[in-house]
Amino acid sequence: MKVFYFTSTGNGLSLARKTGGECISIPQALRSDTKEYKDDAIGFIFPVYDGTVPRIMEKFLSSKKFEAEYFFAVALYGFFSGAAVMNFEKLAAKYNVKLDYTDEIKMVDNYLPLFSIEKELEKVPSKKIEENTERILQNINTRTHSLKKLTFVKAAGTFLEKPMLHKTNSGKAAHDFTVNENCVKCGTCVRVCPAGNVTLSDHVSFGDACYSCFACVHACPKNAIHVKGERSSKRWRNQEVTLKDLMDSNNQH
Repeated sequence: MKVFYFTSTGNGLSLARKTGGECISIPQALRSDTKEYKDDAIGFIFPVYDGTVPRIMEKFLSSKKFEAEYFFAVALYGFFSGAAVMNFEKLAAKYNVKLDYTDEIKMVDNYLPLFSIEKELEKVPSKKIEENTERILQNINTRTHSLKKLTFVKAAGTFLEKPMLHKTNSGKAAHDFTVNENCVKCGTCVRVCPAGNVTLSDHVSFGDACYSCFACVHACPKNAIHVKGERSSKRWRNQEVTLKDLMDSNNQH
Protein backbone atom coordinates (compact mmCIF):
# COMPACT_ATOMS: atom_id res chain seq x y z
CA MET A 1 0.00 0.00 0.00
CA LYS A 2 1.18 3.49 -0.86
CA VAL A 3 -0.09 6.50 1.07
CA PHE A 4 0.47 9.98 -0.32
CA TYR A 5 0.24 12.79 2.21
CA PHE A 6 0.41 16.56 2.37
CA THR A 7 1.27 17.98 5.78
CA SER A 8 2.37 21.27 7.30
CA THR A 9 2.38 20.57 11.04
CA GLY A 10 2.53 16.78 11.00
CA ASN A 11 -1.09 15.66 11.33
CA GLY A 12 -1.16 14.12 7.85
CA LEU A 13 2.19 12.38 8.24
CA SER A 14 1.19 10.98 11.63
CA LEU A 15 -1.94 9.40 10.17
CA ALA A 16 -0.13 8.16 7.05
CA ARG A 17 2.41 6.32 9.18
CA LYS A 18 -0.32 4.58 11.16
CA THR A 19 -1.73 2.97 8.00
CA GLY A 20 1.38 0.80 7.82
CA GLY A 21 1.82 1.64 4.15
CA GLU A 22 4.69 3.28 2.29
CA CYS A 23 4.39 6.98 3.14
CA ILE A 24 5.16 9.35 0.27
CA SER A 25 5.23 13.12 0.66
CA ILE A 26 3.18 14.81 -2.08
CA PRO A 27 5.57 17.80 -2.40
CA GLN A 28 8.47 15.37 -2.77
CA ALA A 29 6.54 13.19 -5.23
CA LEU A 30 5.82 16.26 -7.35
CA ARG A 31 9.55 16.81 -7.72
CA SER A 32 10.19 13.15 -8.51
CA ASP A 33 10.69 11.84 -12.03
CA THR A 34 8.34 8.95 -11.22
CA LYS A 35 5.20 9.36 -13.32
CA GLU A 36 3.26 6.21 -12.43
CA TYR A 37 2.46 4.57 -9.11
CA LYS A 38 1.04 1.08 -8.75
CA ASP A 39 0.10 -0.94 -5.66
CA ASP A 40 -2.69 -3.08 -4.25
CA ALA A 41 -4.03 -0.01 -2.44
CA ILE A 42 -3.31 3.71 -2.78
CA GLY A 43 -4.41 6.41 -0.36
CA PHE A 44 -4.38 10.20 -0.20
CA ILE A 45 -4.28 12.20 3.05
CA PHE A 46 -4.64 15.97 3.01
CA PRO A 47 -5.83 18.91 5.16
CA VAL A 48 -9.04 20.83 4.54
CA TYR A 49 -8.59 24.45 3.46
CA ASP A 50 -11.69 26.66 3.67
CA GLY A 51 -14.03 23.70 3.31
CA THR A 52 -12.33 22.14 0.31
CA VAL A 53 -9.13 20.68 -1.18
CA PRO A 54 -5.70 22.40 -1.17
CA ARG A 55 -4.70 23.30 -4.71
CA ILE A 56 -1.53 21.19 -4.47
CA MET A 57 -3.73 18.10 -4.67
CA GLU A 58 -4.91 18.81 -8.22
CA LYS A 59 -1.37 19.71 -9.22
CA PHE A 60 -0.31 16.29 -7.96
CA LEU A 61 -3.15 14.24 -9.45
CA SER A 62 -2.79 15.91 -12.84
CA SER A 63 0.92 15.14 -13.09
CA LYS A 64 0.92 11.44 -12.13
CA LYS A 65 -0.85 8.19 -12.96
CA PHE A 66 -2.13 5.73 -10.40
CA GLU A 67 -3.14 2.08 -10.58
CA ALA A 68 -4.62 0.14 -7.65
CA GLU A 69 -7.42 -2.23 -6.76
CA TYR A 70 -8.45 0.03 -3.88
CA PHE A 71 -8.29 3.82 -3.53
CA PHE A 72 -9.05 5.84 -0.43
CA ALA A 73 -8.81 9.44 0.76
CA VAL A 74 -8.92 11.00 4.22
CA ALA A 75 -9.34 14.71 4.87
CA LEU A 76 -8.07 16.28 8.09
CA TYR A 77 -9.88 19.28 9.53
CA GLY A 78 -10.04 21.24 12.77
CA PHE A 79 -13.44 22.93 12.73
CA PHE A 80 -15.41 22.45 9.51
CA SER A 81 -14.74 19.80 6.90
CA GLY A 82 -17.07 21.28 4.31
CA ALA A 83 -17.21 19.53 0.95
CA ALA A 84 -13.54 18.57 0.97
CA VAL A 85 -13.77 14.80 0.56
CA MET A 86 -16.64 15.07 -1.91
CA ASN A 87 -14.72 17.61 -3.96
CA PHE A 88 -11.63 15.41 -3.86
CA GLU A 89 -13.70 12.46 -5.06
CA LYS A 90 -14.73 14.50 -8.13
CA LEU A 91 -11.20 15.76 -8.62
CA ALA A 92 -9.76 12.26 -8.46
CA ALA A 93 -12.32 10.98 -10.97
CA LYS A 94 -11.26 13.76 -13.34
CA TYR A 95 -7.81 12.16 -13.39
CA ASN A 96 -9.05 8.56 -13.64
CA VAL A 97 -8.86 7.67 -9.95
CA LYS A 98 -12.09 6.10 -8.69
CA LEU A 99 -12.18 6.29 -4.91
CA ASP A 100 -13.61 3.36 -2.94
CA TYR A 101 -13.50 4.93 0.51
CA THR A 102 -13.48 8.51 1.79
CA ASP A 103 -13.50 9.78 5.33
CA GLU A 104 -12.54 12.73 7.47
CA ILE A 105 -11.04 13.21 10.90
CA LYS A 106 -11.15 16.18 13.25
CA MET A 107 -7.75 17.24 14.59
CA VAL A 108 -6.00 20.31 16.00
CA ASP A 109 -6.68 23.32 13.77
CA ASN A 110 -3.54 25.31 12.99
CA TYR A 111 -5.20 28.20 11.10
CA LEU A 112 -4.01 31.02 13.35
CA PRO A 113 -6.22 33.86 12.01
CA LEU A 114 -9.27 32.01 13.33
CA PHE A 115 -8.11 29.62 16.04
CA SER A 116 -6.10 29.81 19.25
CA ILE A 117 -3.72 26.88 19.64
CA GLU A 118 -4.23 26.98 23.42
CA LYS A 119 -7.99 26.56 23.00
CA GLU A 120 -7.54 23.91 20.32
CA LEU A 121 -5.41 21.85 22.69
CA GLU A 122 -8.13 22.08 25.33
CA LYS A 123 -10.57 20.61 22.79
CA VAL A 124 -8.42 17.59 21.96
CA PRO A 125 -10.38 15.14 24.17
CA SER A 126 -13.68 16.14 22.56
CA LYS A 127 -12.25 15.63 19.06
CA LYS A 128 -11.84 11.89 19.78
CA ILE A 129 -8.78 11.75 17.53
CA GLU A 130 -7.53 8.32 18.60
CA GLU A 131 -10.99 6.76 18.44
CA ASN A 132 -11.68 8.09 14.95
CA THR A 133 -8.18 7.20 13.78
CA GLU A 134 -8.71 3.59 14.81
CA ARG A 135 -12.06 3.50 13.02
CA ILE A 136 -10.56 4.83 9.80
CA LEU A 137 -7.56 2.50 9.97
CA GLN A 138 -9.85 -0.49 10.46
CA ASN A 139 -11.95 0.55 7.47
CA ILE A 140 -8.85 0.89 5.32
CA ASN A 141 -7.44 -2.45 6.46
CA THR A 142 -10.71 -4.26 5.74
CA ARG A 143 -11.00 -2.45 2.38
CA THR A 144 -14.33 -0.88 3.29
CA HIS A 145 -16.26 0.68 0.42
CA SER A 146 -17.99 3.83 1.61
CA LEU A 147 -18.08 7.39 0.28
CA LYS A 148 -19.02 10.48 2.27
CA LYS A 149 -22.13 12.29 1.06
CA LEU A 150 -22.57 16.03 0.72
CA THR A 151 -25.10 17.40 3.21
CA PHE A 152 -26.91 20.73 2.99
CA VAL A 153 -24.94 22.10 5.94
CA LYS A 154 -21.60 21.16 4.37
CA ALA A 155 -22.60 22.62 1.01
CA ALA A 156 -23.87 25.87 2.55
CA GLY A 157 -20.81 26.26 4.77
CA THR A 158 -18.43 25.66 1.89
CA PHE A 159 -20.26 28.29 -0.19
CA LEU A 160 -19.91 30.84 2.61
CA GLU A 161 -16.19 30.15 2.83
CA LYS A 162 -15.58 30.87 -0.86
CA PRO A 163 -14.29 34.43 -0.28
CA MET A 164 -11.60 33.01 2.05
CA LEU A 165 -10.78 30.27 -0.43
CA HIS A 166 -10.05 32.82 -3.13
CA LYS A 167 -7.30 34.30 -0.99
CA THR A 168 -6.02 30.88 0.05
CA ASN A 169 -5.72 29.78 -3.58
CA SER A 170 -4.23 33.03 -4.84
CA GLY A 171 -0.76 32.06 -3.60
CA LYS A 172 -0.41 35.42 -1.86
CA ALA A 173 -1.42 34.44 1.67
CA ALA A 174 2.18 34.89 2.85
CA HIS A 175 1.80 38.61 2.23
CA ASP A 176 0.11 38.60 5.64
CA PHE A 177 3.24 37.18 7.30
CA THR A 178 5.73 39.32 9.17
CA VAL A 179 9.14 38.42 10.59
CA ASN A 180 10.25 40.06 13.81
CA GLU A 181 13.60 40.65 15.48
CA ASN A 182 13.65 37.13 16.95
CA CYS A 183 14.70 35.74 13.55
CA VAL A 184 18.21 34.25 13.57
CA LYS A 185 18.18 33.38 9.85
CA CYS A 186 18.39 29.64 10.58
CA GLY A 187 16.57 28.73 7.37
CA THR A 188 14.00 26.44 8.97
CA CYS A 189 11.19 28.31 7.22
CA VAL A 190 12.86 27.72 3.86
CA ARG A 191 13.26 24.01 4.46
CA VAL A 192 9.70 23.30 5.64
CA CYS A 193 7.92 25.24 2.89
CA PRO A 194 6.33 22.76 0.43
CA ALA A 195 5.91 25.44 -2.23
CA GLY A 196 9.48 26.76 -2.24
CA ASN A 197 7.93 30.13 -1.45
CA VAL A 198 10.41 31.26 1.21
CA THR A 199 13.89 32.61 0.49
CA LEU A 200 16.61 33.74 2.85
CA SER A 201 19.34 36.28 2.21
CA ASP A 202 19.93 39.08 4.70
CA HIS A 203 16.26 38.64 5.60
CA VAL A 204 13.35 36.23 5.07
CA SER A 205 11.23 36.87 1.98
CA PHE A 206 7.93 35.35 0.83
CA GLY A 207 6.82 34.92 -2.78
CA ASP A 208 3.45 34.45 -4.48
CA ALA A 209 3.29 30.62 -4.46
CA CYS A 210 2.08 30.14 -0.88
CA TYR A 211 -0.18 27.12 -0.20
CA SER A 212 -1.50 28.77 3.00
CA CYS A 213 -0.30 25.77 5.01
CA PHE A 214 1.47 27.87 7.69
CA ALA A 215 4.32 25.34 7.95
CA CYS A 216 6.88 28.14 8.13
CA VAL A 217 4.95 29.96 10.85
CA HIS A 218 4.50 26.95 13.11
CA ALA A 219 7.98 25.49 12.58
CA CYS A 220 10.02 28.62 13.31
CA PRO A 221 12.14 27.72 16.37
CA LYS A 222 12.25 31.35 17.50
CA ASN A 223 8.55 32.11 16.95
CA ALA A 224 9.69 34.93 14.70
CA ILE A 225 7.07 34.57 11.93
CA HIS A 226 3.61 35.93 12.65
CA VAL A 227 0.33 36.14 10.78
CA LYS A 228 -1.84 39.21 10.50
CA GLY A 229 -4.73 38.88 12.97
CA GLU A 230 -3.44 35.67 14.55
CA ARG A 231 -5.40 34.45 17.59
CA SER A 232 -2.42 32.85 19.29
CA SER A 233 1.34 33.21 19.56
CA LYS A 234 1.60 29.54 20.50
CA ARG A 235 2.58 27.17 17.70
CA TRP A 236 1.63 23.57 16.88
CA ARG A 237 3.38 20.47 15.66
CA ASN A 238 1.97 16.96 15.97
CA GLN A 239 3.75 15.30 18.89
CA GLU A 240 4.43 12.17 16.81
CA VAL A 241 6.33 14.14 14.15
CA THR A 242 9.72 15.85 14.42
CA LEU A 243 10.88 19.04 12.79
CA LYS A 244 13.29 16.97 10.71
CA ASP A 245 10.31 14.90 9.49
CA LEU A 246 8.66 18.07 8.21
CA MET A 247 11.84 19.25 6.56
CA ASP A 248 12.30 15.89 4.86
CA SER A 249 8.65 15.92 3.72
CA ASN A 250 8.58 19.41 2.26
CA ASN A 251 12.16 20.46 1.59
CA GLN A 252 12.57 22.03 -1.86
CA HIS A 253 16.36 22.04 -1.74
